[in-house]
Amino acid sequence: MPALKPRLTQAQAALTRSVQACNELGERLEAEIPAERALVVYLDKRELVTLMTLGGQPELLVLGFLRNQRLIDSVEQIESITVDWTVGEGELGEPGVAAVNTRPGAGVTVQRGAERVVTTGCGQGSVFGDLMDSIEEIALPPAQITQSQLYGLVNTIRLQESTYKSSGSVHGCALFQGEQMLMFVEDVGRHNAVDTIAGWMWMNDIPGHDKVFYTTGRLTSEMVIKSAQMGIPVVVSRSGITQMGLGVAQRVGLCAIGRATNKRFLCFSAPERLVWQPELVQA
Repeated sequence: MPALKPRLTQAQAALTRSVQACNELGERLEAEIPAERALVVYLDKRELVTLMTLGGQPELLVLGFLRNQRLIDSVEQIESITVDWTVGEGELGEPGVAAVNTRPGAGVTVQRGAERVVTTGCGQGSVFGDLMDSIEEIALPPAQITQSQLYGLVNTIRLQESTYKSSGSVHGCALFQGEQMLMFVEDVGRHNAVDTIAGWMWMNDIPGHDKVFYTTGRLTSEMVIKSAQMGIPVVVSRSGITQMGLGVAQRVGLCAIGRATNKRFLCFSAPERLVWQPELVQA
């Protein structure tokens, strides 16, 4: 019998908006900026959190947030996620609303009592303490990536049309299988982008054992934990890695590759997961 999946709306919002600005010569011109919005998430009519997001795929963002924050055990516990942006169209208007309904008997309870806001500063914080207690339970598969595939995915990201190229001020994340990009997401915070990819994976039963996760942001402990929780053994970043991020990667055997631009990169952990091809550097 197929697993029950939640019903999702398709409430995609515009990712950018045009505004007037002045350049270095004092000339007025039109510029694009990311359309950041507030999204209040209600879980069974109880206010849970406010997420600051572009709103590109808000239903998947909410689903991935619930899973990555360990508020649900599986997507089958969710009956529906309904997003309504109509109340928050203005730049300082009322926030949008995401109503999450669980299935009868799902047993989803929220222990946290205080509402909070996940800002665009990218740090969520709540996932770290809970997961560090059970990090030893994470067993990543013995997967590898070749240096050629690494260069291929970095080049794919370079050529990808993006909100960042038109307006800046956003983070991008992508899911790869070899050199094939399966999904690309941008948001005002890198955690939103990885949560959206996580939601898509869980919604579509996509395993992580043979995938590579790419992010434009730094590899913090939370980003590494989320990648490992998704079952992904290799992560690549255009930026670097923090001390705690490296410590987590080493503990779970995750291959963390940072500062990946053109043919340059640094492999910080699990170098055995990378099939080295140094002859390609000068090719």
